[in-house]
Amino acid sequence: MGTVTGRVQLADGQPAEQVSVRIKGSERGTVTAADGSFVLRAPAGWQAIVVSCLGCVGQEAAVEVRPGQTAEVPPFTLARGEQQLAEVTVTGSKSLNQRTVSAGKIPIAPLDNPQATLTIERPVLEQQQALRLSDVLANVAGVYVMGATGGTQEEIASRGFAYSSANTFKNGVRYNNGIMPEVSSLERMEVLKGSAAILYGNVAAGGILNLVTKKPQFERGGSVGLRVGSFGFVKPQFDVYGAVGGSQKVAYRLNGTWERADSYRDGVHSNRLYVNPSLLFKLTPKTDLVVEGDYLRDTRTPDYGIGAINYQIQESRSRFLNTSDAHNATNQTSATATLISRLNDTWQLQAVGAFQRYANELKSASRPTANVIKPGRNYGNWLRSLQRTETRENYYLAQLDLTGTFRTGGIGHTLLVGADADQYNTNTLSYISQAYDSVNIINPGRMLGRPKTTVSGYDAMRYNTRTLGNTRRAGFYAQNLISLFDHVKVLAGVRWSYLETPSDVYTYPALTLPATNAPTVVENRRYDNAFSPRLGLVYQPVKTVSLFASYANSFSPNK
Repeated sequence: MGTVTGRVQLADGQPAEQVSVRIKGSERGTVTAADGSFVLRAPAGWQAIVVSCLGCVGQEAAVEVRPGQTAEVPPFTLARGEQQLAEVTVTGSKSLNQRTVSAGKIPIAPLDNPQATLTIERPVLEQQQALRLSDVLANVAGVYVMGATGGTQEEIASRGFAYSSANTFKNGVRYNNGIMPEVSSLERMEVLKGSAAILYGNVAAGGILNLVTKKPQFERGGSVGLRVGSFGFVKPQFDVYGAVGGSQKVAYRLNGTWERADSYRDGVHSNRLYVNPSLLFKLTPKTDLVVEGDYLRDTRTPDYGIGAINYQIQESRSRFLNTSDAHNATNQTSATATLISRLNDTWQLQAVGAFQRYANELKSASRPTANVIKPGRNYGNWLRSLQRTETRENYYLAQLDLTGTFRTGGIGHTLLVGADADQYNTNTLSYISQAYDSVNIINPGRMLGRPKTTVSGYDAMRYNTRTLGNTRRAGFYAQNLISLFDHVKVLAGVRWSYLETPSDVYTYPALTLPATNAPTVVENRRYDNAFSPRLGLVYQPVKTVSLFASYANSFSPNK
């Protein structure tokens, strides 16, 4: 190795500072000092020294480098060139500890929030090739799947509390999780652990789950994919986005997928279709409107397993014990409009209106339980009973939030003031569970026939009850993150909630066909209200560590 020295100057003889000097064909290089000089280590032999900078004509000179010696090149004089920088793109990024969680309704970083929060971003979902929400939850400590309801849904829980539909949200709107959500449409998944009653009213104390779908972009792009697997699994999917007609005011996004699969269990199938369109309108430089919707149709065979005798699982996992015409069919449609207006540098207003329709029909045999557990002629016999339910639900939501970031003296404030109101209209029809036939869970080829007084099929089942519900909720809330010092913050707030849970239960006579005889009616009326306070203290010894203590409560009406 040797050393090359030299000097670079401008056309008027002034030294040229911060000019690139490199060895041609290699990654070795340096920049000139304030006096235009440079010192560059170079391999022995003849080398080409290249000098370049933006707005000037690059120059090149050859020099022989001898081992352990210094070679000096003649001064370079830069001449002005016509090259110009066409475009500069500056991008910024924040860590997960700095990004605002939209489920929190207030623009504060997770480290400033006295509540455990976690966000799973899209890159993780793609790298993990997540197919179901349970795949995503593998990244979240303390949140788990507690049941599968015969493979028709994923029942999620945290800290001993189930995440019912009241605790599951999509884009900040309650989402009926009686159906498995479509993961391919997600931009991220947010988890708030612990009580969130101050923000959402009567949610369970374990926390909430918020699914954030992909949003429109003005940059044109898209992707297509195909996923295949065992047992006939096929899942094509697409995602396209861009400006509408080259507009700077309107952008769109459309993604969707179709999925079908069989199973290692004989007779088990699934078929689902999902479409997620959305539009972004830039109404003014400070006001955006996002309109988005989705449609999901999911039909699958309920599968409660192969049963056990004396707590021993039977040998063949492929055996199917449900009826051949059993199915769980769900249709879900939702539409959400979100208006965000930045009133000034301090205040922002967000208004949300949403509608969701959910419809489900379940026809299935009950979970397998053997009648006889001692070896003998009837060992393993199971009397199958049929169950059937139909559910229809309409959900409406209106929400208004005002957030502001300001200072009073030396104290910083991040303030949230808001109100929301929603309504559930539900219509649930249940049928009387009735015996259907007998099978043997050990020997599926053994014909046991149909006992007397059994129902002939799902269409012959009798009504049991029809429940009409009309849940109405409203809430007003305010909370403030007070920054006493850079490393000490206090979060305080309160919510008042009002809840109506009226229901009318129609009970049909047990021995009548579905369309005969009038049912008896029992009216239930319940009215509740509650205050949900919240107080938290955050101490940050360093910027990347947050220690907090908090108090909050939750509530759920008891029947």
